[in-house]
Amino acid sequence: MRAITYHVGRGRVTGFTIVELLVTVVIVSILASAVLPMAELARQRAKEHELRQALMQIRGALDAYKQASDDGRIARQPGESGYPRSLDDLVKGVVDVKDPAGAKRYFLRRLPRDPTFPDAAVAPALTWGKRSYASSAEAPKEGADVYDVHSLTQGAGMNGIPFRNW
Repeated sequence: MRAITYHVGRGRVTGFTIVELLVTVVIVSILASAVLPMAELARQRAKEHELRQALMQIRGALDAYKQASDDGRIARQPGESGYPRSLDDLVKGVVDVKDPAGAKRYFLRRLPRDPTFPDAAVAPALTWGKRSYASSAEAPKEGADVYDVHSLTQGAGMNGIPFRNW
């Protein structure tokens, strides 16, 4: 684009025409409209990645709790599965019965929340659906322990799989 020069008296005034300015605004708006969907896609990807990480972290802690229970480090009653009674047990810790000092074993520093859960004011433990050891994978239900967790959010990820089935 070229600047137009006007001669007014002794001074010189330079500037762009209104058409050139309008063309520039149109080009910038077209570029912005192309970027917005890409930003939304990146935000969705980040949320799904965070969900995967949270599920792996909680499931890893559940498995570590079960392993400690099987190793005799956590006291359990006959007939119990060896999984924690609640997700809060992973954070609060449990007494290690093999430790002479009676120290606690912790499995999570903090309980991650479901990043896809719509209400940010809800406690992290309430953002997850829980499956007990006694329930089936097809129809997960809460029970006396926590064997697995799933997202309570309706909808599916970008891969087409419902969040509940992740």
